Amino acid sequence: MTSDDAAVRGDDPDAEQNRERARERAAEMLADAGVVLTEAEREEMEVVDYGLGNLEAVGTEIVVYVNDDRYCAKELVLFGGQTCPEHRHPPFEDHAGVESYPGKRETFRCRAGEDGAVVSEFSSPSFDEKDVFTDPEIDRMAGSY
Repeated sequence: MTSDDAAVRGDDPDAEQNRERARERAAEMLADAGVVLTEAEREEMEVVDYGLGNLEAVGTEIVVYVNDDRYCAKELVLFGGQTCPEHRHPPFEDHAGVESYPGKRETFRCRAGEDGAVVSEFSSPSFDEKDVFTDPEIDRMAGSY
């Protein structure tokens, strides 16, 4: 874990400054790819280290345009050397045991990428808290700032 990773997770007093640095870096990559963000989208950008505390190696910066009961649209930014961990979006049942979500269907378009990547995601509704990761150490929701 680098000092920037510890700071992004909130383990040091510069945490907010380092989250902002990651957002700025991602916003620059999006702009270079021709993606224009509103100020609100930039401020609401998620900086996700998946609870591992190693943002430069395992992480994603995410702008969610819409996520409602019909569809979801996001921009995913990966810095050079950064990976998004393997996961799936399985079906799940509601509290009465009735299958209420058949699983996520998604498609991606890589908009730019030489030293990192900008990827647009279009999908059925997204329930990040229900994602199942191959690595049991990952906590998607705890690792989002």
